[in-house]
Amino acid sequence: MKVICWKYYLKVANLTKTYVFNIQKKYSFMVSKKDIVVLVNGLSATGKSVLCEKIANYFGLKYFPTSGILHALIEKELKKQKIAVKKNTGFWESEEGKIFFSERLRNGSFDKKVDEELLKKINRGGVVLDSWVMPWLSKKGYKIWLTASDKVRYKRAALRNRESITKTKKRIIEKEKKTACIYKKLYGFTWAKELAVFDLIINTDNLTEKEVFEKAKKAIEKDLLKKKK
Repeated sequence: MKVICWKYYLKVANLTKTYVFNIQKKYSFMVSKKDIVVLVNGLSATGKSVLCEKIANYFGLKYFPTSGILHALIEKELKKQKIAVKKNTGFWESEEGKIFFSERLRNGSFDKKVDEELLKKINRGGVVLDSWVMPWLSKKGYKIWLTASDKVRYKRAALRNRESITKTKKRIIEKEKKTACIYKKLYGFTWAKELAVFDLIINTDNLTEKEVFEKAKKAIEKDLLKKKK
């Protein structure tokens, strides 16, 4: 039995909005950037932002960190309420952040505004997003879920935030629990539980950032090839 190992070679077509995929140098096909949408989601401290940046750089996509859109709307809302947030502090860990989270649980209009903006970006195409909710709301996009053991996640986050693992664990558990409650109330799905919508699931426990990216890249390219056939 002969096993063929498929190798993908990606060449960016200069000064164009397309990609040329050369498969084993036998044939090639063109893909418009607008046809590429990648949605990355996962547990906290699993490497979502890093993966999104690498995918964006490789495929020439626009990367819109959901947290950036969220914080921009938060700042706008806080200015209306004349609430000042101290610099160099984690917003969601501050007293103002906790109050705002409670408001999000009570009133879903704020999250819906963010989600509407993200859906518009997805419909325009050529983007990669690290949204916590878009994989369930959008019919478009190649969807990737990142996971890791709690032990590894808490250690990563503690090192990143320069705080104790105990404090990090408490903060992450609270954040993920509240976030899941918001989306369950707004859209009816159970975040981090209903994973059938994802095309690829990667456990990042024992993988480097480069290895995670390679797995994702190959999967995305295979998906693009399948759609072209």
